[in-house]
Amino acid sequence: VVSTQSTGKMNQNSNFFPTSYSESTLAGKISNDPNLNTRLSQNFGSTTIPTRIVSIWTGSFENDPPLLEELGFNFNHIITKTIAALYPIKTVDSQLMYETDIAGPLVYCLLLGCFLLLAGKSQFGYIYGVSAIGCTAIYFFLNLLTDTGISISRTASILGYCLLPLVILAGFCVLLPIQNQFGLFIAFFIICWCSYSATKMFVSALNSRDQFMLIVYPVALVYACFAILTVL
Repeated sequence: VVSTQSTGKMNQNSNFFPTSYSESTLAGKISNDPNLNTRLSQNFGSTTIPTRIVSIWTGSFENDPPLLEELGFNFNHIITKTIAALYPIKTVDSQLMYETDIAGPLVYCLLLGCFLLLAGKSQFGYIYGVSAIGCTAIYFFLNLLTDTGISISRTASILGYCLLPLVILAGFCVLLPIQNQFGLFIAFFIICWCSYSATKMFVSALNSRDQFMLIVYPVALVYACFAILTVL
């Protein structure tokens, strides 16, 4: 039997635990004890348990986000940003650019390293180095160029998602040799593709459309380094 003092503490703390369970549903689930209604009436003034105490016993909380979302894995945002990187002509949602999702870029960098490894090139260290130096350089450049500024995580997220065309190129390297003039032409096209997508996202995030040409050049240099690792 719950004492009056402990019941008072439970009533005080129960305000922090909302629930979506109904009162009548919980009362029938906890126990079939015939004396339960009597004790509930004495402690709570009713034969049903207040809904705010339900979550203490059930561990269920209203509006709880999924576990993967709490860990930073939002698959809807990953898919949306991936489509924006592959189809840069489409209008970019500026609100989406405020998301600092790093899960997608990490997966794409890992895929790039795995494809290069299958092609006989162990470039994981170079990929890590170019990514770190490139993200840091673009971060400082954008914060010096614009008044609004941008975080390092958002910079890494945008650059990582727009790396996907180079990952596709690395996948072709596993099947077909592209160390020729045709391969250089394809690499140049992929660099332009990645640079345009990333610059468009940066412009949308920073609201600086008049500085597109200033941003695209250093971004293209970063992707050119990845293209050199992929083709040569």
